[in-house]
Amino acid sequence: MTSNLRLATVLSVLLTTTLYGTGTAQADDDPGGPPGTEPAASAPVEVDPNDPDLKLPDGATLAQAKVLDIKSIVEEQGGDERREDTNTSVTLALQAEVLFGKDSAKLGAEAKSRITGIADEIKTQNASRVRVFGFTDDLGSSSHGDTLSKKRANAVHDVLSQTLNDADITYEVRGYGEQYPIADNATEAGRKKNRRVEVSFPRSGG
Repeated sequence: MTSNLRLATVLSVLLTTTLYGTGTAQADDDPGGPPGTEPAASAPVEVDPNDPDLKLPDGATLAQAKVLDIKSIVEEQGGDERREDTNTSVTLALQAEVLFGKDSAKLGAEAKSRITGIADEIKTQNASRVRVFGFTDDLGSSSHGDTLSKKRANAVHDVLSQTLNDADITYEVRGYGEQYPIADNATEAGRKKNRRVEVSFPRSGG
């Protein structure tokens, strides 16, 4: 019975929040009224804790509570760098133009400082497993994209491994070509985001 009452209370709170919000919404016929004149929310819908539809079957129990995996994505204004954090991992993506010349796997002048910043984050997280994945847009042949993305991933891996100089770190290096786009390849802005190298690793304790 305690579980049933708790479930009914949760449903009541959800119904109250969903149907009535915070009680500050303005009336539909007066959307431009001054602050402080909004009508008060109506009383919440009552939920009958004895309703059989709210009761757990005999022998059933509520599932244990768990923390959902929350994802945070931060992107530089120009889109040159993208950071994705979850409860368990960190993924740092650099646009290909920041690292390489057009259709090239040779690292440019700015590349080393960018990759060194990623190496510092790997040290901070004390990561022992690092993935380096390359991606391209969908222009050109699929086989060319696969080859170019793998060469670019290898180039980033080489700098990371030299900078970290840690034999305990295991690397996984792959080139995925045009697979797994993060933006629409129909526009140049989207293709630019898809041309990238991602470095991912577990968070501390992840």
